[in-house]
Amino acid sequence: MLDRSSKSGQPDALTEMLRGLRLEGVEYGRCEMAAPWAIALPAQRAARFHFVARKPCWIKTPNRDWLELNQGDAVLLPSGTAHVLASAPDVPAVALDALPRARLAEDVYDIHGGADTAAGPDAAVNVLFCGSMCFNIDPLHPLLAMMPERMRARDLAQRDPAVPALLEAMEREVAMERIGACGILARLADVLAASVIRAWVEYGCSDASGWIAAVRCQQVGKVLAAIHAQPERDWTVADLAEVMGASRSSFAEKFTGAVGESPARYVARVKMFEARRWIAQEGMRVAVAAARLGYDSEASFSRAFKRIIGHPPSRARAEARERSSVLA
Repeated sequence: MLDRSSKSGQPDALTEMLRGLRLEGVEYGRCEMAAPWAIALPAQRAARFHFVARKPCWIKTPNRDWLELNQGDAVLLPSGTAHVLASAPDVPAVALDALPRARLAEDVYDIHGGADTAAGPDAAVNVLFCGSMCFNIDPLHPLLAMMPERMRARDLAQRDPAVPALLEAMEREVAMERIGACGILARLADVLAASVIRAWVEYGCSDASGWIAAVRCQQVGKVLAAIHAQPERDWTVADLAEVMGASRSSFAEKFTGAVGESPARYVARVKMFEARRWIAQEGMRVAVAAARLGYDSEASFSRAFKRIIGHPPSRARAEARERSSVLA
């Protein structure tokens, strides 16, 4: 996903770790809302994306004030936090499930609501293109945990030329109303959401501390990239110290100081993040995941999984079912 390289011409650790980061669209909705209107969208595991195709609207998240989104703007909520979209901040909200919807194409729905759904062309009708998207990494990945609850595309557009170009392409697609527009908008939405994240990583969090600061450290970053590239490997302190090019004691001190936890603890967490993804997204059996990560028994793997993730591996199966109905 990132093309940024170090001064030596080689990709840096953050680039390597995020090269395979992807967002996969699950469902989309083309919403026509006649003012006054407000929609309450519940929290969900998948990320949410909104593109304002016609007339400005407002968004409110639990920890942020009302924000006006202008025509041609977009916002990404990477953690799928609950929020309200509205024609004005003082309009009472109705639940998303209460609005009528009709299927336009595969995974694309038409949603109508507001004061007068039969309003004429000159009425105050907002048009939005909304989507739910899933990351191909675990929701507990440090990168996702550090993202703000909402990311506005316009805030990052000045630093990444790809963002305004994609916004303009979506605006043109809506305006032309050509055959297959919804399918093209869906693909553009996926790319735009990924571009927003890239711009945030490269510019928006440039002063960040914690995990991103650690991964940007040349020595520690190499180690983190190696762990994430091969989570199933039986990493030892000696192995990781060799990656850093330091003694074991020096490595352990530098790693713990930068990351905030011991190498063993971090490796264990990454292993379980990957195991949960295998089980929830790929349908892998628990016994297979345990063997792949080098556990002697399914029981010992399940105990480690519950200790780190907070629930047994069987719960990951339920998460897969939840993902299939994120916009239901």
